[in-house]
Amino acid sequence: MAKVCQITGKRTAVGNNVSHANNKTKRKFFPNLQTKRFFIPEESRWVSLKVSTQVIRTISKKGIHAVIKESQEKGLFTGKI
Repeated sequence: MAKVCQITGKRTAVGNNVSHANNKTKRKFFPNLQTKRFFIPEESRWVSLKVSTQVIRTISKKGIHAVIKESQEKGLFTGKI
């Protein structure tokens, strides 16, 4: 499965390692993704999502239903809730 957050769409970024001699080699910056289960009380069911740690903090602040709804309005989350 791709290293992409299912809520925000964060994905792997590409950049350079820069040595002291200013040599540049390609490298990747991976998002901190975790597979986490969330309980949706409105539907009384569990949902398993692959999300970044930033989203986990946002969900604990706003609630899973509000975060998924915002993400659907932005067109990032294509799943059904």
